[in-house]
Parts: sequence; C-alpha cells; structure tokens
Amino acid sequence: MTDAGAPPDPDSAGKAANAPYRVLARKYRPSSFDDLIGQEAVVRTVSNAFETGRIPQAWILTGVRGVGKTTTARILARALDYEMPDGSVKGPTIHMPTLGVHCQAIMESRHMDVLEMDAASHTGVDDVRQINDSVRYAPASARYKVYIIDEVHMLSTAAFNAFLKTLEEPPEHAKFVFATTEIRKVPVTVLSRCQRFDLRRVEADVLMKHLANIAAKESVEIEPEALGIIARAAEGSVRDSLSLLDQAIAHAAGTVKADAVRQMLGLADRTRVIDLFDSLARGDIASAFKEFRDQYDVGADPIVVLSDLAEFVNFVTRVKIVPATADNVAYGETERVRAKDFASKISMRVLSRMWQMLLKGITEVQAATRPAAAAEMVLVRIAYVADLPTPDEAIRMLEQNGGGSPVVSGGSAARSGAPAAPMASAASVTSAAPVRMPTSSPTAFGGGARPQMAAPAPDPQAAAPQLHITSFTQLVALAGQKRDLMTKAALEGDMRLVRFEEGRLEVALEPNASKTMISELARKFELWTGRRWTIIVSNEQGQATLRSVSQAAKQEHARTAEADPRVQEVLSRFPGAKVVEVRRLAPETPESNINADYGSDDPPDGTDADDDL
Repeated sequence: MTDAGAPPDPDSAGKAANAPYRVLARKYRPSSFDDLIGQEAVVRTVSNAFETGRIPQAWILTGVRGVGKTTTARILARALDYEMPDGSVKGPTIHMPTLGVHCQAIMESRHMDVLEMDAASHTGVDDVRQINDSVRYAPASARYKVYIIDEVHMLSTAAFNAFLKTLEEPPEHAKFVFATTEIRKVPVTVLSRCQRFDLRRVEADVLMKHLANIAAKESVEIEPEALGIIARAAEGSVRDSLSLLDQAIAHAAGTVKADAVRQMLGLADRTRVIDLFDSLARGDIASAFKEFRDQYDVGADPIVVLSDLAEFVNFVTRVKIVPATADNVAYGETERVRAKDFASKISMRVLSRMWQMLLKGITEVQAATRPAAAAEMVLVRIAYVADLPTPDEAIRMLEQNGGGSPVVSGGSAARSGAPAAPMASAASVTSAAPVRMPTSSPTAFGGGARPQMAAPAPDPQAAAPQLHITSFTQLVALAGQKRDLMTKAALEGDMRLVRFEEGRLEVALEPNASKTMISELARKFELWTGRRWTIIVSNEQGQATLRSVSQAAKQEHARTAEADPRVQEVLSRFPGAKVVEVRRLAPETPESNINADYGSDDPPDGTDADDDL
C-alpha cells in the first residue's frame, strides 16, 4: 500500500492500468494515525503513551463493525516497530510521514514479527499454546513482536485461561493487540490485563467529508445529498460507507445522484416522507393514504416507509430540543428547513406519542401477512389522533375556559380530506357551554379513546332511587346490572349466606376471600339502593355459595343428559366423547333473577333440571 506521504511512482499509471481493481474499502484503508477519522481520543491517548514511554503490554479495541479496529491494530504495530533506514527513529512514534523499514510488510500482513490471528477460526487452546511458546523468542528484525488477535471474544474458555499468565507477565519485546465487537464476551480477567479503547461510530458529517475526498480522488461526481444518504445508511461504519459508495458508483455509471442511491438502497424519497408526515400532522387521512400508495406503487417497502417516517420524527424531535441539529449537513436542505418549521409548531408530547405509535406499528407491519394494509391502518391511527389534545393540554384548556370543554377545530374537516389545523395547534379552542369531560381517561397517542363531551353528572347519591331488595340473589343480579363484575364474582364465589334482611346482610367468608371488601360492599350497596346497609361477617357455616350451587346443578344436568338413551347412542358412536354443557333448545320467557328466592329448587343461573341438550 502506497503511503500518503510517499513520492509518486513514475510507472504507477501503467501499473494501475494492469492491476486488478481494488474495492474502495481496501484501497483507502488508513495506514497512519493521521488517516484515522473520528477516533481522536484513541490517537491522543496512544500519542501521550508513546511520548512518555508508558506503553502497555496489551491493548483491546472494541466497537461496531467497520469503525477500524483491525486497521488501528495494524497502525499500532507499525508505530511500535517504526524505523528509518538511517536509524533516525529510536523508539515507537505515532509520527510516520514516510514508509519505514517494516511499514509495507506490516500493512500487508506479511511481516514475520507481526502475527495476525483470526480467533474465529483459531479458537482452541492449542492455538494459544503456540503463541505462548513463540513469544519467548526475540523478534527477528523489528523492535517488538506484535500479536494481533481479531475477534478475540471467539476464543474458548480454556484458550483464555491459557493466555492469562502470558498477558500478565509478557517478555519486554512482546506486545498484544486484541480486537472485538463483543466486549461483554471477553472475560474480566483478560480485560483487566489490557488497556481498553472504545472506537466510536463516525459521525455522519465526518463520513460525508471523507467520502467526498475519496470521490474527488476517484474523479467521480456525486451529489451532496447522495453523500448524506450513504453516510446515514452506513450508521457510523467507515467500511460500510465505502462499500456503499463503491456500489453507488457502479449503479450510477456516471454522476451519482440522490435518487439513484435511494433506489439502490430501497429507500423512500425523503421529500415524500416529509409530505406524508405533513399529512399525518394535519390529520388529513385521504392525503396520507394517497401519498403512501404512490410510494408503495413505485416499489417502496411499507416497513421502510414507516421506518423513514420514524427517523424524521426523531430528527424533528432533536431539532426541537437542540436547534443546532438542523445545521447538520448530512441532512438535505429541504429536510432541515421543514424540520425546523415542524419543530416550532408541534409539541414535544405529540412528537413523542407519534414516535411510540410508529414504533409499535412497525412491529405490527413486520408480523402482518399484508404489510401494506397494516401500514395504512397505522397511518389511520396516527392521523385520527393528530388534532386531539394531550391529557395535560385538555386540563389546561378546561381551566382556561372556566370549566368549559375544549372544542378542537379541524377534526371533522381533516378526516373528510379537507385541510385542518396543524397538530401543534391542538390548543385552538373556542368557548362552549359548560360540559363535563373525563380527564382520567388516556387520550390521543396515549392509546385511549377520543374524549367525548357528556352532560353534567348529577350527584349519584342524591339521584339514586329507593330500590327494595328482598333476597341475596337480587343483590347478585343487581351487581350484574351495574356491570360491577368483581363485586358480582365476590358475592357468588366468596360468600356463604347466613341471614338476609333488607338493609342487613350476614355472611360467612370463604378462606381465600378478601377481608377488606366488606366496607366497600356496604358503600356500593348504599349507592345502588339508596339506603344504608349493614354487613356482618359470621362464624356460622352458612349456605353453599351460589357458584358451587350453579356448578352442582350443571353437573346434575350433564348426568341427566348422559342417562338419556339418545345421548348414550351418540356417545357410543363417538368413542371418547362426553357431555360438556347442557343448553335449552328453544328460548323461554325470561324470568328476572331479581325475583328468585335463594332457597328455590332451581339454580340461580336461570336453568332448570328439565333442560334439553
């Protein structure tokens, strides 16, 4: 590899014409610390260590794929063994303006004193034992023996244990450089013997400058927006960005344009994604549907559309929090200008709710058999709640209106396809007659229902009618009518009737019954019947619970049905079949359970012993 500071070879043009093509990720691989981008902290730490002579015996480099771990390891090896033919360099240095005696061989992985081992294919203790045996011998020509072990987390437990003693007390002429993407899989005993460097993801704007320089060297014209798309798609990986640039150059066969890169990566047009966001923010479902279908018809993946939409929501949120984010050149001019506009209009809570709905919606679309239809339903949910206030905004509106309910403008017009007020203007309110709006229910993006206006609530105790209850089963039926299922279940399954009088109930409790429900029952009975109730817990045995009576009646019905000759004939023809439930064939005139007596022969569920199958 030719160093950046080496003089040009006069025959390089002819050699380049005959040499096989090298991908950009290899052709422009850094060969010195000056070429590393986005890793200033690592360079500063190594530089200070070399200048002060505090060089550790082992380094471990960690980070995501493509940030330069193996490349940094080779540069470290080159810096440790850097020598000039005239002997002017006496020790390790990070300043390597020209190729030294060992540099070319080290960067090409063919130096005999710099051993590179891939731990993914050399995982056993025998491979480590060979290193332990060879580390005792002095280097053949270089200053240090350097062992570079890539993907070190792939070593077996026995191999790590075999390494410990050598790592702790290596010879003075030996240095170790480890690289891994899974730092958590490396034993703590190994980590404690190494100096750790965390290589960061490279920022998108830094990647853009790097890609622009390489494109200029390759004499390739590329649009700045295309560079931004590639830089964001690489997600901080330099190698991935160069691979994508290589692919984009081949795909474009000329000037690399943003549209060509989007098509290559299967991304939606960012301008169209912003238009979709605008339609959703205005609650314009018809426009959002049309925009989504237009993107889908030209080949956009529904999951990609929603993911890009979520990314833009995140960008608007970051711009709202830190306005300087809009100056990031990795984003297009249109994207930055419109993000500023949205950030100034849309509240933080609305953006947060939209993000939550998109995050959940993407998961739903991934699992759906019809992704496009599932994506449309996600858009419907987002647009439907676009103009609804958040709970705190609704409360604030009520206080500002002196108890009046907020009347949100634009909702019905938006859902019919006409333009509506932006989502940020959910506080656009007109005065209304005093109404009651429940504020305890979640609304909008919180996942609840749309807040409804209701008539003024009367005092429940003042309006409760006098209701005469003459039996325990009437109380149970009353709880069912009030849709209080927990109370009904407690009366049926946890209480055994001892004595009953109107306004007075004496019961025995089942062992698993809650002892705290008695006072709650008295309050509910008073609210429902308009009279005070006294509830007594008795030590007497009491009658059987309603639930056990009902279950016994059902079992008796099943036994009666099984004794029927017709049923026996059916059971004999279907081995293993059994009577599960007995129901009426024809409905009879319903009789209100509220008039039934607990001591009657029929069970409280309304069935009788004469039921047919």
